[in-house]
Amino acid sequence: MSTRVFARLLRHRLRAIQTLPPVPTAALGERRLATAAGAVAAEAEVHDGASRWDLTAAREYEQYRRSIYGEITHRALLVDAVGTLVVPAQPMAQIYKTIGEKYGVSYSEDEILTRYRWAYEQPWGRSRLRYVDDGRPFWQHIVSASTGCSDAKYFEELYHYYTTEKAWRLCDPDAEKVFSALRKAGVKIAVVSNFDTRLRPVLQALNCDHWFDAIAVSAEVAAEKPNPMIFLKACDFLGIKPEEAVHVGDDRRNDLWGARDAGCDAWLWGSDVCSFKEVARRIGVKV
Repeated sequence: MSTRVFARLLRHRLRAIQTLPPVPTAALGERRLATAAGAVAAEAEVHDGASRWDLTAAREYEQYRRSIYGEITHRALLVDAVGTLVVPAQPMAQIYKTIGEKYGVSYSEDEILTRYRWAYEQPWGRSRLRYVDDGRPFWQHIVSASTGCSDAKYFEELYHYYTTEKAWRLCDPDAEKVFSALRKAGVKIAVVSNFDTRLRPVLQALNCDHWFDAIAVSAEVAAEKPNPMIFLKACDFLGIKPEEAVHVGDDRRNDLWGARDAGCDAWLWGSDVCSFKEVARRIGVKV
């Protein structure tokens, strides 16, 4: 069996395990479980078995990659922005309400959040791209739908707020140290994000833009995750092949599936990995 075929089999094995839904008691073979305790024990047994297979497959795959690349399993790390690298410093609905009160916004934070979620999930015009250039038309629609306020001054104040360091914080305080160690070890790093052109000013405001070798923003490359094109663009910016990169993000559809469709490895933030130190360890770099 060729190494390429072996790698593909291992990756499919990992994907199948990681996307398994919770196993209902009724699906545990044909066994009739007499007690609730028996049902819990049997279900735990199935999940424990899946976990063991998961760990075994992951180790086998890491060993395979190290046989090709040496101790470092990937030549590049792709990182999602919002939800992985950075998060809002305060809840969105709270900011919309606080700033909006002087413009007549009367909805509660819960109402704003509900309306925001509904508006955000709706199709945006005839385009698949929500973020085009600075994203103003899209965000004007979202703010108006969320708060019932179409005041241009209100929108501009909100829009500007989300370009400042006050609006964001880093998810992992060790990020700078970890990224520095990765780059010293020869691992290239890129941000891959569904965002408008404000992402670069945001990273500059947080003084972290220099941590990265490249930034792939959906508004600039005309492709939004899970479209594989944005991941391929990031790999092209870094000068590496997709199979040499691993992407880390918090969204199963956009980050995990999108990256894998592009040919990259992918780890789910908050599940597969919970810190950038863990990311570095899995790649094979000590911090």
